[in-house]
Amino acid sequence: MAISKTLARTSPPQASRGQNKGLALTVIAATQLMVVLDATIVNIALPHIQDALHFSDTSLSWVINAYTLTFGGLLLLGGRAGDILGRRRVFMVGTLLFGLASLLGGFAQDSNMLLAARALQGIGGAICSPTAFALIATNFEEGPERNKAFGVFSAVAGSGAAIGLLAGGLLTEYLDWRWVFFVNVPIAALIAIAAPLYINESERQEGRFDLPGALTSTLGLVSLVYGFIRAASPGGWSDPLTIGYFAAGLVLVTAFLIIERRTAQPITPLHLFSDRNRTGSLVMMLCLAAAMVGIFFYVTIFVQRVLGYSPLKAGFAFLPISVAIIIAAQITSALQAKYGPKPFMAGGALLVSIGLSWLTQTSADSSYLAGVLGPTVIFGFGMGLIFVPVMLISVSGVAANETGAASGLLNSMQQIGGSLGLSILTTVFVTATRNEAKKQVPGFLAHAKPEQLAEFKAKQQFPLGTSWYNEVLAHGIGQAFIVGAALAVVALLVAVFAIKAKPSDLVTEGQPVMVH
Repeated sequence: MAISKTLARTSPPQASRGQNKGLALTVIAATQLMVVLDATIVNIALPHIQDALHFSDTSLSWVINAYTLTFGGLLLLGGRAGDILGRRRVFMVGTLLFGLASLLGGFAQDSNMLLAARALQGIGGAICSPTAFALIATNFEEGPERNKAFGVFSAVAGSGAAIGLLAGGLLTEYLDWRWVFFVNVPIAALIAIAAPLYINESERQEGRFDLPGALTSTLGLVSLVYGFIRAASPGGWSDPLTIGYFAAGLVLVTAFLIIERRTAQPITPLHLFSDRNRTGSLVMMLCLAAAMVGIFFYVTIFVQRVLGYSPLKAGFAFLPISVAIIIAAQITSALQAKYGPKPFMAGGALLVSIGLSWLTQTSADSSYLAGVLGPTVIFGFGMGLIFVPVMLISVSGVAANETGAASGLLNSMQQIGGSLGLSILTTVFVTATRNEAKKQVPGFLAHAKPEQLAEFKAKQQFPLGTSWYNEVLAHGIGQAFIVGAALAVVALLVAVFAIKAKPSDLVTEGQPVMVH
C-alpha cells in the first residue's frame, strides 16, 4: 500500500467550528502533553509518596505500572471508541476522566487509593491520547498544514517526558507531592471547555466494541510484564511463577490474535500490518520507546543518587533532551516532503544507538557533562528525527473508519514498548547490581565505619552515598543500557532494510505535497 494514499479519506469536514487552527492545535497538543508528562512527573515525587503512604520498595513500582499498563493495554480500544462514537466527544470524556483521576490521586490517603487513581488515569489517557492524534487528521488539511501540525504534536509528545521531570521537581520541592496530581485538574477542565469551541467533530462510524480483544491484549501485556519483573527475583528465569506468567502472557496474546482474525470489527485490524512501511515504523516505536523509558528512569536515579542532585536540579538536567527533540522534530517536519522519511528514521536510529552505547560506559566517576549531557542530547536529537515520520507512516493509507485504530496502535506500541522495555532493563539492572554487590562486600567489610556496618546489616544493602553503593548502582545502570543499545540497533536495522518509503510517496491523490 503506497503512502501516497495518505489520510485523504479523513480530510477535515467543512465545519463551522475549528476555524482557528492555532487554537485547535493548542488544545490537542495540551492534552497530549498532559498525558505524556504524567508518565514521568510522578517519578521524582516517588520517595515522598513512599514515605507519606507507606509503600514498600517493591509495591512502589506499581505507582508507575498501574498507569502504564492500563494506558498501553486499553489504547487500542480508545482509538476504536473515537471512530465509533466521534473523536471529539471521546476526546473530551477521556480528558475529564483523566482530570477526575488526578484529583482522586492528589487526595489519596493510602496506597490502594493512589493505585486505583493511577489505573483510572491510565484509562483516561488511553481514551483521549489516540483520539487527540486522530483529531489532527480531522482538523488539518493533507499536506504542509498537517505536516506542521504533526511536527508540533510530535515535539510535544517527545519532550513531554522531560518536561514532566522538571515539573515534578518544581512541585515536589516547593509545594507537595500531591500537586503532581492536582496540576492536571485545571488543565483538563480548560481543555474540556475549549474542545467543542475550536475542534471539529469527526463523522461517527458504525461499529461495535471489541471487548474480548481489549481484555486479552491488556491481560496478556500485564502477564508478560509480571514475568519480566519476576525474573529479577532470586529464583530468576526458572522460577515457576516466572514461567507461569510468561506462559499466560503468550496464551493471552495468541488468543488476542485469534480473536482479531475472527472478529468482524476488531480493535486492531490485522491488515494494518500488511503495509511494510507501517509495520516497520511500529516495530521501531516498540524498540525505541523501551530505550526512552529507560533513559528517563535510570538517568534520573543516577543524577539523584550518584551525583547528589536535588529533585529540581535533576529536572533541569533533562531540559537539553527536550530542546534536542523539539529542534530535530521541526527539522524533520520541514524537510521530510523533500527527502522522504527514510533518511530521518535511519539517521535518528543511528544517533539513538550512539547515545545509548555511550551510556553503557556509566560509572561512579561519570560527571554530568561527560557522562549524562553528551549521550542524552545525542539520544534526544535522534528521537526527534524519528517521531514525525513514524507518526505519518503509521496512519498513511488508512480508511476513515480505521484512523483511530491505527493511531491507537501506534500509541499502544509506545506504551507497550515502554512497559516491556523497562521491565527487561530492570531485570538486567537488578541481576547486575546483585552480582556487583557480592564483589564489593569484602572491601566494604574491611573499610566501612561501624555505623555503616550497622546499616548494612539492618537493610542488607550498602548505605546511600557511599562509594560502594555508587559503584554498584552505576554498574547496574551501565549494564541495563546495553539492552537499550541493542534495541536501538534493531530499530536501525528496520529503518535501513524494511522502510522503503520515498519522497514521491508523500504525494496525495491528485495533489502534491508542497515542499518547504
